[in-house]
Amino acid sequence: MPSLLAVCRVEKLLPDPGAVGVTAIDKQPVSEPLAVKLYGVYGDVQADRKHHGGIHQAVYAYAQEDADWWAAELGRDIPYGLFGENLRTEGIEVSGAEIGERWRIGGQLVLEVTAPRTPCATFQRRMGEPRWVKRFADANRTGAYFRVVQHGAVAAGDEIEVIHRPGHGITLQRFFATKLDGKAHEFARTLAEHQPLEHLHPEIAALVTA
Repeated sequence: MPSLLAVCRVEKLLPDPGAVGVTAIDKQPVSEPLAVKLYGVYGDVQADRKHHGGIHQAVYAYAQEDADWWAAELGRDIPYGLFGENLRTEGIEVSGAEIGERWRIGGQLVLEVTAPRTPCATFQRRMGEPRWVKRFADANRTGAYFRVVQHGAVAAGDEIEVIHRPGHGITLQRFFATKLDGKAHEFARTLAEHQPLEHLHPEIAALVTA
């Protein structure tokens, strides 16, 4: 059964040479159950709220399977929270999840997949790897952003159940790839046929009416 390996939240704000001056990318696993509500995991923050957080990016999940791939690729461990994720999962497609797919975690929390992660300069500085933004994008192991459909508390070891899959076939990886081949508008219109516009990530919703 798919499950959570870790639930992470910000440990402390770190100095960062970017425009904001600090970053909240330093997520660390916690041992106690954490409440997850409209804007994300209890006690978590985002330093750059123009580009991170909000109801359509309330929670970020990354798969252990993808972390293991990166560990082999980079020759280093990828500990829980290193990528700034709130949830580290095992046994479930994350980057391959369909946009609009819903997960129930721990029996109460319900999350809906909204968008792939687009790597940024802060992420590159965090990793200290050359050309990290391009490498992460090229690998298309994006992880998943979620909006919170139903509040709940979660902890490491909780089971994950896919309770709804739209069936349109537009996964996070397929959508992320459209930034290179120009099909983003087409995919966005298909997504709008399967769920209300207000449920779509704002960047995707903007493509529908562009």
